[in-house]
Amino acid sequence: MSGKRAERGDVVVVAPSIVDGAALWRIARDSGKLDLNSSYAYLLWCRDFAATSRIARIDGEVAGFVTGYLRPDAPDTLVVWQVAVDQRFRGQGLAATLLDELVADVAAKGARYLETTVTPDNEASVALFTGLARRLRTEHERTDLFIREQFPDEHETEVLHRIGPFSR
Repeated sequence: MSGKRAERGDVVVVAPSIVDGAALWRIARDSGKLDLNSSYAYLLWCRDFAATSRIARIDGEVAGFVTGYLRPDAPDTLVVWQVAVDQRFRGQGLAATLLDELVADVAAKGARYLETTVTPDNEASVALFTGLARRLRTEHERTDLFIREQFPDEHETEVLHRIGPFSR
């Protein structure tokens, strides 16, 4: 864990640790939108990708998270894997706060772009990443990355959102 903290009112944003993995899994499960990974994956994510992920705590409780990693073939690119806020804490701007804090941290270490994929029907996520690009005053490109026919199940097309470059 990086130990870096950002506080906004009663919200504390920090890198996650293994003890937070179960809360991330529960929030993802209850989101109703995210593809749920195994509980093991969230524990592993909190161990191996804590430096590129953040959680928001309110009164000591995990209220939301963003998970990400730097692309091995493009280390200046942060890939955001999932963003979710517990239902009880929605409508407070926590997802935007989490993204802003994570992007500021990785940009300070040399990252210049953010990539994520969103299904076209996930209007909240589209708005979240559109807002991030607007706050950063940078480009926001959208292209289909994985189309429906490439999935072995009934998964919707995943649209790649590429945001950047970030100013230094």
